[in-house]
Amino acid sequence: MKISLRELVTVPIERLDPKAKLPTYAHADDAGADVCALEQVIVPPHSTRAVRTGLRFAVPRGYELQVRPRSGLSLNTKLRIANSPGTIDCGFAGEVLILIDNHSAEDFVVTQGLRICQLVLQQVPQALFTEVVDITAYLPADRKGGCGSTGR
Repeated sequence: MKISLRELVTVPIERLDPKAKLPTYAHADDAGADVCALEQVIVPPHSTRAVRTGLRFAVPRGYELQVRPRSGLSLNTKLRIANSPGTIDCGFAGEVLILIDNHSAEDFVVTQGLRICQLVLQQVPQALFTEVVDITAYLPADRKGGCGSTGR
């Protein structure tokens, strides 16, 4: 694979099972690395299941790994990532499980090795939440509406 000229950030990975596959980028400039299911899981209709990856990550401080759907899987099936985008924080030390919703009327079989999602490494600043008496002075003049106000 051609090496991208983007910044590389080391993310240590522990393989908890010898069958676990490490995430891979299909193309040098892809934002997301594909993640595979460790084992077969049957997801009944209109239900949610956790799919094991057999991996755990040491996400660097100041970063998160976002769990996002793969567009091909979303286009061709009724499977969805339940909490998309999911967040793997730097302090999380457990095995990464992918929460899958089946929105179809039939069982969906997640096969071992199926590319079920993608991971995107994202730098995340923390907000300094500051209480104020009246928020109006901090809002742009043209953005004083509420939910759905930009569609009016």
